[in-house]
Amino acid sequence: MDILHIVIGTVCAVVFFIAGYLLRRFGAEKKVQSAEERAKLILQEAETQSQAKKKEATLEAKDLLYKTRAEFEKESKGRRQELLNLEKRLIGREENLDRKVDLLEKKERDLSSKENILEQKEKQNDEKANELNTLIKEEKERLQRVSGLSSEEAKKILLKHMEDEVRYDANLMIKKIDEEAKEVADKKARHIISLAIQRCAAEHTVESTVSVVSLPSDDMKGRIIGREDRNIRALEVATGVDVIIDDTPEAVTLSGFDPIRREIARISLERLITNGRIHPARIEEIVDKVKKEMEQSIKEEGEKSIFDVGIQRIHPEIIKLLGRLKYRTSYGQNVLQHSKEVAFIMGLLAGQLKLNVAVAKRIGLLHDIGKAVDHELEGTHAGIGCELAKKYGETEEIINAIAAHHDEVESNSIFGVLVQAADAISATRPGARRETLEIYIKRLAKLESIADSFKGVDKAFAIQAGREIRVIVHPDKVGDQETAILAREITKKIESELEYPGQVKVTVIREKRVVEFAK
Repeated sequence: MDILHIVIGTVCAVVFFIAGYLLRRFGAEKKVQSAEERAKLILQEAETQSQAKKKEATLEAKDLLYKTRAEFEKESKGRRQELLNLEKRLIGREENLDRKVDLLEKKERDLSSKENILEQKEKQNDEKANELNTLIKEEKERLQRVSGLSSEEAKKILLKHMEDEVRYDANLMIKKIDEEAKEVADKKARHIISLAIQRCAAEHTVESTVSVVSLPSDDMKGRIIGREDRNIRALEVATGVDVIIDDTPEAVTLSGFDPIRREIARISLERLITNGRIHPARIEEIVDKVKKEMEQSIKEEGEKSIFDVGIQRIHPEIIKLLGRLKYRTSYGQNVLQHSKEVAFIMGLLAGQLKLNVAVAKRIGLLHDIGKAVDHELEGTHAGIGCELAKKYGETEEIINAIAAHHDEVESNSIFGVLVQAADAISATRPGARRETLEIYIKRLAKLESIADSFKGVDKAFAIQAGREIRVIVHPDKVGDQETAILAREITKKIESELEYPGQVKVTVIREKRVVEFAK
């Protein structure tokens, strides 16, 4: 039985093995067939995609070829047009050269004929000169017999008469040369000053004499005032300025004669508003801190001014005084900016006149130093500035120029004259001071309105600080002959209705444009 069981088991194992082998082989063949079918499909799809991409590439290549050909044709057309224009210009130049050659040949022929005529005239003149000399000699002999004077005596009388005439002519010539020298000197001075003004670029400076602090809301006004006005009183006592709280929405006005105190009050109030804690002790703390920062800021501003101007070895106290000028205004013009501008202009003028540029800039920067403390001391700012310059070791030349820049003392050097000129240029340029700026703008507006009042005027522009107005007219309404009449009429109306320094140039422009497009 055991042997039978073993035989049966062995036979079953063999049968199962054979069956499994056949099944695996059949499955592998199916997988191979399906893989081959998928590979064929993939190859077909790849071939289809390659054909499509090939078509796209062909189309793109054709499109690029078309664009390239169009651009080339366009460029070639432009080049051909340029060559045609160049050829026309060359032909025109050749014609001009031919005409000039003909003119030169004609002039040469005229000159040769004139030379022959001159030679003949010279021969005739020589003959006449010989005859004249003979007549003069005979006349001299006759005069000597008639006058009873020898030739030496006659020469003395003649020389005396000629000497008187020469002296008279010399006096006239000296007077003429003196007048011409004054005229040339005036023109040269104007030229030098104009160059200095053109090379000095400065901003229009108009500042307010009060400070306004913006508030986040009107509720902040009550916190600034405080209970029983404690906060506002503490702020006014600590800063020395008046705090004005009125109906102006979301704003507080600070008023005071001292601009530095007003600036301290402004910064302190802004910090208190930002912090939110406002009470007398806090106000005193913030104000003390801002005062210390202001001293450092003033010093830094003075050092920056010295660096900007490019001068060295300035006394520390003068540096502080320069920094204080940042918070000082005169007729709405910031004094520190004005001093720096005067320094730059003086440097340019000194460079034109071959003078010491460093000394000129130093005088220009310090000329208004007295304005830093003129509200604390008695006297004019020029006199105070002179004393300050003397106190802090400036040279006699600089001290005299500072004192003389308003003719309070006589200038002993050319720098006194230069500082007066530079000071006047900076103070009177358009936009420097509030009153000057308003008058300047009104004059420009009036000048343009006068030009616009005429028929046929398209646009009018006042340029060169009102020294010229350019008027553009409609070419269809105003002809070439009428432009001269229009310019004359505008000039007469400006002279009758407007007040202005110097002269105003009126330029009428008539331009006809015809535009076509080649497609």
